[in-house]
Amino acid sequence: MELTVDELAARAGVTVRTVRFYAGRGLLPPPRLRGRTGLYGPDHLARLELVRELQSLGLTLAAIEKHLRRIPLDAPAEDLVLQRALLSPWAPERPEDLDRHELDRRVGRHLDDDLLKRLEALGVVEHLGEGRVRVVSPALLGVSAEMAALPLPLDTLVASHEAVERHTTALAAELQGAFQDTVVRPYREGGRSPEERERLLEMAGKLKPLMIQSVVTSFQRAVDKAIRQSVPD
Repeated sequence: MELTVDELAARAGVTVRTVRFYAGRGLLPPPRLRGRTGLYGPDHLARLELVRELQSLGLTLAAIEKHLRRIPLDAPAEDLVLQRALLSPWAPERPEDLDRHELDRRVGRHLDDDLLKRLEALGVVEHLGEGRVRVVSPALLGVSAEMAALPLPLDTLVASHEAVERHTTALAAELQGAFQDTVVRPYREGGRSPEERERLLEMAGKLKPLMIQSVVTSFQRAVDKAIRQSVPD
């Protein structure tokens, strides 16, 4: 596959200006020259798609540059595709901008101004003005609305939300480190065989739901244990 910069940008869903900006920052290897025309291959496309995946995870450009520095510029497209596949199942949902009517419909109940302020305090929605809000996490909207409607002090809800966020962030970082050390690194050091790459791709798609169910079940057990320990004999 040989693409001009215009064709590469179209395939990757970015602008030509973006391609050149990334190239200038060292995120893309230089193209192969045919006369004065630069030609790009599958490795360039795979690297661009990886950059977009990292952006969807909320990484800053500086963080993306730091991550890509660990991947050699001459890495084959297959390695870059694997990197992206390992990230894709964990990519967060995208925020949605809704009007108040659609927000009520999604939640299944009317959200008055007080409930909306409580959801804002929990970081689930952001007020955009003119009757519109941004739902930061659509998947959390329903359960967060139910929690916000409970007759609990807002400080209690916020403290609970922050505790969950803090510990799940630390847990995710630890799990990712274990996966990189015990799965990805041996794959790289073992020669990157095609059979092993296919196994990793298949496993990546199955890992997230299994891991989430494991975390939920373990948390339920931990809550039960904490309640038992807090009740006098």
